[in-house]
Amino acid sequence: MDLLLFRALWGIDQPWQEALPHIHKANGFHGIEAPLPHMTPREDFAAALADHGFRCIPMIFTEGDTVDAHIASFREQVEAALWFEPTLINCHDGRDAWTEDESSRYFEAVLAIEEKLGAQVAHETHRGRILFNPWITDRLLERFPALQLCCDFSHWVCVCERLIDDQQDILIRCAARALHIHARVGYEEGPQVPDPRAPEYARHLEAHERWWNLVWEAQRRRGIAFSTLTPEFGPPPYLHTFPHTQTPVANLWDICTWQAERQARRFTTAF
Repeated sequence: MDLLLFRALWGIDQPWQEALPHIHKANGFHGIEAPLPHMTPREDFAAALADHGFRCIPMIFTEGDTVDAHIASFREQVEAALWFEPTLINCHDGRDAWTEDESSRYFEAVLAIEEKLGAQVAHETHRGRILFNPWITDRLLERFPALQLCCDFSHWVCVCERLIDDQQDILIRCAARALHIHARVGYEEGPQVPDPRAPEYARHLEAHERWWNLVWEAQRRRGIAFSTLTPEFGPPPYLHTFPHTQTPVANLWDICTWQAERQARRFTTAF
């Protein structure tokens, strides 16, 4: 099993036409992850990806006032994303305020759409969305065997207000369905530590790495050819800033590159 590293365009101020060559010069990245609306004009974006030898992961975000509207939004965006022949599609699904019956109706429909279209979709464990905590996610995984995940455990650390080693059984079940990892490090009061390189956040980094190991172990057992990971640290307000000046406390590019290199070394050593 190989590890493929994707660079998110989130937080990069340059137009993608300028950013992609810069990313291409950085060691280790195999592809780009970006929201679908940013991948335009699509012919130009696809040509630039090919020029740099990049794979792509389009990100989609369902929207609307009703479950049916979110389902229609999902279908429309997946059809658009498939034009790029993506490695996979990452999706933010629905709303955290839905009842479990509403969430189940949504997944029953969108998983059927995935099957019909031949799409490989990773449904992200994200605040504000259906999969915003471990327990609803676990129940939906049990109900829907075809449901696959993008595991961003930083959101759950924030929502649960603790490191979630006490949910080991759920983490293992999530790892068994993981297609993709967002390797951001959260802490008890937020989804992103100020700087994952800082010693005061070592235990948070190490906890997330334990959970990512579960994903890699499960993927290897499943015989997956490659695992995908995006070091998805974000800009302000995810990235902490100093009061009054709003100066970021760390350099976002450096953090993302450091995380990518660190996880590539860990993966090579252990897997």
